Amino acid sequence: MTRRPASPPPTPAADEPQGVTLVISWAVQRGREEEFEELTHEIADRAREFCGHDGVTWLRPHGSQGVYHSVLRFTDEDRLMEWVQLPERQDWLRRVHEVAHEVSTSPPQTTGTETWFSLPEQPVKAPPKWKATLMTMLGAYPVSLLINWLLSPHLGSWPLPLRALAFPVVAAPLLTFLIMPRLSRLFRNWLYPDTRR
Repeated sequence: MTRRPASPPPTPAADEPQGVTLVISWAVQRGREEEFEELTHEIADRAREFCGHDGVTWLRPHGSQGVYHSVLRFTDEDRLMEWVQLPERQDWLRRVHEVAHEVSTSPPQTTGTETWFSLPEQPVKAPPKWKATLMTMLGAYPVSLLINWLLSPHLGSWPLPLRALAFPVVAAPLLTFLIMPRLSRLFRNWLYPDTRR
């Protein structure tokens, strides 16, 4: 009896909502950094209760620069727009503008690897690229092993382009939503040494 090739992994429907990110940069007045960070914790606590919120990462400035960056993640753009226009957030903005001002705001973008390495609700410096590379290899290896163990034996008769498609279709969602956020938290003291108490 001829074995039928396994069905390809499901791909998201075209109209299925995808996660989005919004990056906002803030120039903070000298000497008021602590006050600004207290306000970031306050809005992060409120955001956690908002439907569709997937986390926020605050990146501290490097060296003498006084610019902070916030990376907001939401399940879809509609939820993000609701949050941005929320009266409670507008009140928070008025208070923040007493100590800082927005220097740039990116348009919402679909979620990608720029948010793999995050420490939600806490201002941090982005990890060095070599650390990010090692963490990506650590996360991708078990996914590659899983695909080769479970799928590859059934895909031998498929054309090469379809066999190659199996890895990104399976790996990208697993890395973005399951593996990398957990590795980021598990290795937080190594990725973000400045946050150690």
